Amino acid sequence: MSERVLDGKTAVITGGSRGIGRATAVKMAENGANIAIIYAGNKEAAEETRYQAGCFGVKAEVFQCPVEDGERVKAVSAEIAAAFGKIDILVNNAGITKDQLLLKMSEDDFERVIDVNLKGAFNCIRHFSRYIMRSPEGRIINISSVIGLTGNAGQANYAASKAGIIGLTKTAAREFAGRGVTCNAIAPGYIETDMTAVLPENLAEKLKASIPLGRTGQAGDVANLAVFLASKAAGYITGEVIRVDGGMAM
Repeated sequence: MSERVLDGKTAVITGGSRGIGRATAVKMAENGANIAIIYAGNKEAAEETRYQAGCFGVKAEVFQCPVEDGERVKAVSAEIAAAFGKIDILVNNAGITKDQLLLKMSEDDFERVIDVNLKGAFNCIRHFSRYIMRSPEGRIINISSVIGLTGNAGQANYAASKAGIIGLTKTAAREFAGRGVTCNAIAPGYIETDMTAVLPENLAEKLKASIPLGRTGQAGDVANLAVFLASKAAGYITGEVIRVDGGMAM
């Protein structure tokens, strides 16, 4: 986009140190938004995102916060609001996988994925929304997955967390609509990230073959949609789940 459609906005990106989170942070910075990058453990990677975002002349800072820790999220939300003066956009992107077939999956691995992916999004919406509701164009964007729509063998925990994100999105959309805040979910398909890079080659090829457009997606494909949903142009869209999957789950 040549027009900086997010000029003057402040966006918070969880899981912003790599992959879709980094691409979204940088694309929103390119479109004029100041960026607060939340990361769990890899400060060096988060600083690289900060550097890339800052190249567009916006303010960019990093904040360490495990999103599954509600008290820490509450504290960080206040830190970010104080540092930037306001918060307009929240992108809930933080997520992990711990794959295993249902019969072999441990309770700990199930709970860990739910805690980070679903409870983490809940914590962030709960605590950041008090600031976002003050924005004239508040936006909440949750990163779900096509796996939350279709399920996938070996990913019961991940599929449940991403399906839960959809229900959370629709509920938040209803609750915040009266304050002019929209809440939508993006459901990426097979996107080339660090998370998908570890897939066995035969599985990766099988997944690629299931995509009607015949190619894997890029993190930038998701980031482009996130920018649109955060912009004024998407002000009448809320409660939606939009796939970015090359037709994989249609």
